[in-house]
Order: sequence, then structure tokens, then C-alpha cells
Amino acid sequence: MSQWDPTARLSYWAFHANRRPAYMRFAYLQLGSDGAAEEAVDAAFDSIMGEWLRMLHMDRLDAYAWTVLKHCLVERQRRSDPWQPPPEPMDISAFEAALKEAHADRYEVLTDTIRFYSAVSRLAERQRDAVLLRYGLQCTPGEAAAVMGVDEATVRSYLGQAHRRLARMLDASAVPPGSTASPESAESAESAES
Repeated sequence: MSQWDPTARLSYWAFHANRRPAYMRFAYLQLGSDGAAEEAVDAAFDSIMGEWLRMLHMDRLDAYAWTVLKHCLVERQRRSDPWQPPPEPMDISAFEAALKEAHADRYEVLTDTIRFYSAVSRLAERQRDAVLLRYGLQCTPGEAAAVMGVDEATVRSYLGQAHRRLARMLDASAVPPGSTASPESAESAESAES
């Protein structure tokens, strides 16, 4: 970095300051601990720094950086336990608030929470990213688009697809045993949309 011109250095540090908070929050949702999130994000920024001069000539610099972060998250998950599947996203604050409502059936809310996170984990990767950024991290569609390095319309499209798919998956998982709808038919409908 010491050989970079001042403009390149300033642009890197501006990018770092702008993206690090969102990257850290997203990494925490994926990894479940501050230490693991920090390690993965630091590794991502180390890689980005190594490629920064080349990245400055890219049309979609943010998209490339997002891909680097996602790769570092996968590597960090793999290193923590190669035999264990990656952890599910764990931002449950909205559900914890719902549990505090006096009229809510705690068992029903817990069951719904488990069904919801199971459904989110089965979304296509970009849909899942958009849902986690929008609802898990409370980003606007524009903010999510900037972090992912795509257009806002693309994020809105991912969210729309995710909403439809989640509705089908949650409806299918709520079907009582012995009814005519089968989970297999819902899964085949989901596969057709992906």
C-alpha cells in the first residue's frame, strides 16, 4: 500500500470505513460470534487490499468485494468445523419481541421462528443475502444494493422472489398431516422458481 498513489489509498480507506460496519453485522449473522465475524471480515479486507488497484478499474467493484466477503465467510465456517453444516442466521430480535407479547402463545411463536429460519436457509444465496440485509440488518433496499454491489431494482427483485418462495414454503410446512397438499409438490414448485 505504501507504493500506492494518495488517491488509491484514500479510496481504499473510504471503502473500508463505509463497508466494514455492514460486513461485520452480516458476518455476525452468518457466524454467530464477534471473533469469528471479525476474523472473516479482516480476511476479506486483506484480500480486497491486495486486489484494490485492479478493482478500481472494475465496473462492479462492490459486487466483487461482496463475493470476496462471502468466500471468506465460507472459509471461516469450514475452518471452525469442517464436518458441521454452516450455522443458520441468528438475528431473532423481532421474534424475541413477539414472545414478550402477553397474548402470544410462546410455543407457537417458537415453532414459527424455527419454520421461518429453516425456510430462509433454503432460499437461493442471493435471495437469502437480500433478506438478511433487508430484514435481519434493517438495511433499506438501496443500502442492501450498495453492499451487495447490485442495482436497487435487483435487490427488490430478489426480495420479491424470496417473499413468494417463503410464502410457499411456510404454507407447505403448515399443512396438517393427512391433507391433500404434499411437501414434495411445494419443493418442486420452489425448484422451478430458482
